[in-house]
Amino acid sequence: MNMYEIDAMKQVIDSMETAVKLRSQAKAERRAEEAEQAKRDFQKKLMLAASTKTELESMASGVKGAQDAVQRDQLVGLMMASSIL
Repeated sequence: MNMYEIDAMKQVIDSMETAVKLRSQAKAERRAEEAEQAKRDFQKKLMLAASTKTELESMASGVKGAQDAVQRDQLVGLMMASSIL
């Protein structure tokens, strides 16, 4: 092999090495973007779950309040009925 062929082969090898590095870097960047998207999706789901939990707790509190009011009204009614007798 002469010097020209050796230089040409070295350029080909360098070019192939650069291509492999760029491909590897692109894959790593794509994986990082996918991981970031998955993190954002998970955070949205957590926020939705927290919002739903708060809404359910509020509804439960309202139901409990209504039940308490019914029991209070029934007790007052019984007390009034017993005082009449």
